[in-house]
Amino acid sequence: MQQLNAAEQRVLSAIEPEALLTFLGELVAFRSLADNESPAQRHIAAKMREFGFDTDLWEIDFDTLRTHPAFSWEVERSTGLGVVGTIGADRGGKSLLLNGHIDVVPEGDRANWHSDPYTTTIRDGNVYGRGALDMKSGLVAALWAVHAIKKSNITLRGRLHIASVIGEEDGGCGTLASIVRGYIADAAIIPEPTRLAIAPAQAGAHNVRIRVPGLSAHGCYREEGVSAIEKYMVVHAALVALEEERNTRMRHPLFANYRLPYPLSIGTVHAGNWPSSVAEELIAEGRYGIGIGENSESARRELESAVANAAQADPWLRDHPPIIEWWGGTFEPAECDVNHPIVGILSTAHQHTTNGTPPAIEGITYGADMRLLVHQGGMPTVMYGPGDVRLAHKADESVPIQDILTVARSLALTAMRFIGYDN
Repeated sequence: MQQLNAAEQRVLSAIEPEALLTFLGELVAFRSLADNESPAQRHIAAKMREFGFDTDLWEIDFDTLRTHPAFSWEVERSTGLGVVGTIGADRGGKSLLLNGHIDVVPEGDRANWHSDPYTTTIRDGNVYGRGALDMKSGLVAALWAVHAIKKSNITLRGRLHIASVIGEEDGGCGTLASIVRGYIADAAIIPEPTRLAIAPAQAGAHNVRIRVPGLSAHGCYREEGVSAIEKYMVVHAALVALEEERNTRMRHPLFANYRLPYPLSIGTVHAGNWPSSVAEELIAEGRYGIGIGENSESARRELESAVANAAQADPWLRDHPPIIEWWGGTFEPAECDVNHPIVGILSTAHQHTTNGTPPAIEGITYGADMRLLVHQGGMPTVMYGPGDVRLAHKADESVPIQDILTVARSLALTAMRFIGYDN
């Protein structure tokens, strides 16, 4: 493994942990939910300008963007901003894009938090707060990596872009907008939480809605009605069986550590309209995992067939079949060749910042913007970021400080080595 040279050592020394954590606290303070991302985006743009980046801040044209075949979202937005900062110039080297999202999911019941979700709390070497893990810490680590290169007067041979995007949690409209605007590079890295593993593959996930009909009746004569809740049990059993069969059949070496790399999870169930009435309809919504290399339309047909077959075995559902709708966020699977230079360069950079410890190389089961960068932007893309995604989307979300600093240092070295530099 090559040793750090003077320029690389200079860049790593320029990463300022205290300033990084201070800015992370500023970002966490923004309650950047869907359709409320613009204040945080302006804050990011202001920091990029302060750092001397060429900064592009623009209003996203959603009327035009929604005509793109890869467009999807779950939350209708009235406004949204794109932000991309750039350093370097075309001097015969390669280009690299660092991409991170600013949007967060709701904090839920604040009584379940041990501290204010929108004020960072540092405890036991971790930063707590909504979005601290998913994924403002990764975005800030990337920002400080680029800043350290700029501050150290490194002359890159190509361009290094850092994109702060909106809408990742519900479909990726921000990343799609940056691609449409022309931000394409020879490779890309997304610092999503991967536990410092390098992820060259991302499973897909499609949102599904299932409407199960029943027949209303007074609860005191419930046998004269048909409970949609009870009929959904028939459907749910078929979904559980389908999940098991698909995950047994579709194995991939990068997902060897997962029993269920492609989960089928029902997240919301709404039924009935009055406590003493038999429920006349049940609506279940969830996410349907899509396998690496799998045709999404074929995968959808598998679920539709499983529900239809279950309905055929039930006298009521046979005559009143459930209705399936595909809606909202559509996350296609994506993969990068493990032999692509970005994987090897990032792996070596990680080892330089962790005393020689090689990173795990494995797939990620959650949907992310990787598939847009790969399929729409044509960019070989990996994910590599601080913290464990198991702690995301829940109370007391947290990320280890050491992970954040490791990612910042690894990204700085990777950018220099992949793009090339003259000093």
